[in-house]
Amino acid sequence: MYQHLDLQGHPLPLAAGKAVCVGRSYREHAAELNNPVPEQPLLFIKPATSLVGLDDPLVLPQGLGPVHYELEVALLIGRRLCHAEPGHTLDAIAGVGLALDLTLREVQDRLKAQGHPWERAKAFDGSCPLTPFVQPEQLGDLQRLDFSLSINEVPRQQGNTALMLWPISELLAQMSRCFTLNPGDVILTGTPKGVGELSPGDRLALSLGSQYGFTARVAG
Repeated sequence: MYQHLDLQGHPLPLAAGKAVCVGRSYREHAAELNNPVPEQPLLFIKPATSLVGLDDPLVLPQGLGPVHYELEVALLIGRRLCHAEPGHTLDAIAGVGLALDLTLREVQDRLKAQGHPWERAKAFDGSCPLTPFVQPEQLGDLQRLDFSLSINEVPRQQGNTALMLWPISELLAQMSRCFTLNPGDVILTGTPKGVGELSPGDRLALSLGSQYGFTARVAG
């Protein structure tokens, strides 16, 4: 069963909760998928059963079309937020890591065309691989945070949180007005451009800031 971990691999005293995600929070990612830029954050939820660590190979769904990676900065919530103001949200962040928002792209496109919700494409078991979490104070300004993904030693995604359409403090506040954020919940802050398909045997290298790196492998 998944547990939130610190950099030393020790379990954190926060039970795994839901993942609250935002779509199209980077303008260039919206453009690469021919999606309009939303006027307010486009929110969706992955259940706790979607959360997995990176120690074991990532298992992709079979027979449902391409599985796309979307690298995102992940925020671990340490204090309850409900109808919070932006100025009172950042101190609720207990950890910062990286997530892969795995997406069944053809399934998502079909659901979007029908005007249906995306859960079948975004919320399946194992759809939210997570790195261990770094203490926020180790990273400095969370709104100027570099992060990147390489696959088989080829750079695929490079982002900086300064390019988010909504600041982290405002994003957390807006989320807390829709869904109470509980300790152990994870926030996925959106993906920059460069998303693409994963293949069996792929080797992933994820970086957070200038000093933290993580690896993962796709099963097969």
